[in-house]
Amino acid sequence: MVHSIIPFIQCLRPKQWTKNVLVIAAFLFSLNKISLSAGVDAFIGFLLFCATSGVVYIVNDWFDLEKDRAHPVKKFRPMAAGRIAPNAALTFGLILLGASFAFALSKNPMFGLLLIAYFLMNVAYSAWLKHVVILDIMMIAAGFVMRSVGGGLIIGVQLTPWFLVCTMLLALFLAVSKRRHEFISMPDKASRRKVLKLYSTQLLDQLISIVTTSTIISYSLFTFTSGSNYHMMWTIPFVMYGIFRYLYLIYMKDEGGSPEKILLEDKPMLITVLLYGFSVFIILRYLQ
Repeated sequence: MVHSIIPFIQCLRPKQWTKNVLVIAAFLFSLNKISLSAGVDAFIGFLLFCATSGVVYIVNDWFDLEKDRAHPVKKFRPMAAGRIAPNAALTFGLILLGASFAFALSKNPMFGLLLIAYFLMNVAYSAWLKHVVILDIMMIAAGFVMRSVGGGLIIGVQLTPWFLVCTMLLALFLAVSKRRHEFISMPDKASRRKVLKLYSTQLLDQLISIVTTSTIISYSLFTFTSGSNYHMMWTIPFVMYGIFRYLYLIYMKDEGGSPEKILLEDKPMLITVLLYGFSVFIILRYLQ
């Protein structure tokens, strides 16, 4: 029984769920204003985004089945490898999606509508927008911003513009870094997918430079002007180190193609994230 369920779970790509932790960010930055029950709601929002984003992967794999079977890595995915029938996976995904939408709308109508918009945007991205240069990375950033907004909606907290700007810039940084890794890991131009043929190393390096500088400046301004006390400025070094470490991995280790893998497997990065989260908790909880 367990073995028959595992392929369905794998289709949802649990390793990608770390991206949805951003849904809990609104709760983390509002610890001094809200109750523990809001934390439960934030976790529910996280699970709903995990389910919805997982169904996006199922739909994407269903459409790209033949391409995945010919890919050296993607051929091991459950549908491409034949461990689960494509139509069975799609049926499972649609049932999960309907249940997620229904629960989200009953829990918080605005959050539910945002979740539906998030799904539709990602389907549009998979079908078309991922092939449009520049717009492809901006759609990835928009997905992260929607996660942040969703986290605020489900616990009833209004996020500051600075927080959303920082989220957008950090997401752009990760998206451009991923595009650069994809670009240099495929030196054969003929083997590159459509959108990569429209980029160059020089352009991607310029974009990384722009969003890196903008992210650090925006976060620094956020800590001083977002309404939190000035102690939040002590978290700036963690953000700077995290970005610098990521740049090191990109340029010196040729990594960056999988942000979630770096977060879970690179110990300095993981420690930095944990220390950052702990610092924010202490500052907002006890230094107000």
